[in-house]
Amino acid sequence: MATTNRERVGLALELLKNGLGPYISREFVARHKGSAKAELERIFDRHHDQRRIFSHDEPTKPFHHMDVTDLLRVMWISWNDVFSLTLGRMERSLVSELREYRNAWAHQEPFSGEDTIRMLDSAQRLLTAVSSKQASEVEKMKSELQRLRFEEQARSQRRRASAAVSAVATGGLPAWREVVSPHPDVASGHYQQAEFAADLWQVHLGEGSTEYRNPTEFFGRTYLTQSLRGLLANGLQRLSGQGGEPVVQLQTNFGGGKTHSMLALYHLFSGAQPGELDGIDDIMQAAGVTELPRVNRVVLVGNRISPGNPVTKPDGTQVCTLWGEIAWQLGHAAGGQSEARAAFE
Repeated sequence: MATTNRERVGLALELLKNGLGPYISREFVARHKGSAKAELERIFDRHHDQRRIFSHDEPTKPFHHMDVTDLLRVMWISWNDVFSLTLGRMERSLVSELREYRNAWAHQEPFSGEDTIRMLDSAQRLLTAVSSKQASEVEKMKSELQRLRFEEQARSQRRRASAAVSAVATGGLPAWREVVSPHPDVASGHYQQAEFAADLWQVHLGEGSTEYRNPTEFFGRTYLTQSLRGLLANGLQRLSGQGGEPVVQLQTNFGGGKTHSMLALYHLFSGAQPGELDGIDDIMQAAGVTELPRVNRVVLVGNRISPGNPVTKPDGTQVCTLWGEIAWQLGHAAGGQSEARAAFE
């Protein structure tokens, strides 16, 4: 049986509870210390069923027994004193929005596809802001729902296009399908529009479709525009010590190709041979480069780094800001763990 939108929202709320609990507990106790229990009693006054909050078995660990409603209530009421120290206005608005979605879910209100995607996106953003591992699970749910919606929209478009072609009188220009041949995955119906959005972080983790992960597949499916050729040539010259701009600023609207350009640079210096990458031989010739330089690649995705939740690296270094991540990555790429640690001393 297909999963309903209501079931998706319920599962997302459960993941939200599991992801927010440790963060809220740590921040709340760190701020109030010995008065944390008294502060919680103030938040959940006598009119609230405190048996849901305070367990007889673990009276010092109330957050372990809270549901997502109570956790969001703690964040909302204690925002100025506690959570504004590590989160921003955007996250506060997400807390307010998620409280509304939880209330709608509890009152059996229906959820449209758009409402469900919005709720999953908000939950993912809040979990990402507190560096919760549950964020990736919510993201997968959102991507799956988007895929299903895209497939349904594609089927509707095909039905409308078929009806329109049938209604057109014979003669005139030939149908487009008689002139060009779609790519095999499009013609077979296996193409998924949800996979069209490139994600540098997923590629770095080895996830996502092969068209984005595999350098050969990527360049085999990429049309090298004049701008993209110039960007790659500049990168080749710079990393080969033959000039090239050290900083390139990409200025495009949404969907203009910024992520695709970064992926092209990422795969160009993946260690693959030039002959395996379509169109790269011509770019190397234009750049005056005879071989691809060997480089250490560093990937920084700002919304994956949270100042409120330090990330512990393999060498034990704790990173909690974008600049700390840059320092660690550069130090580690330059010579290993000792150099990475030195960047913080």
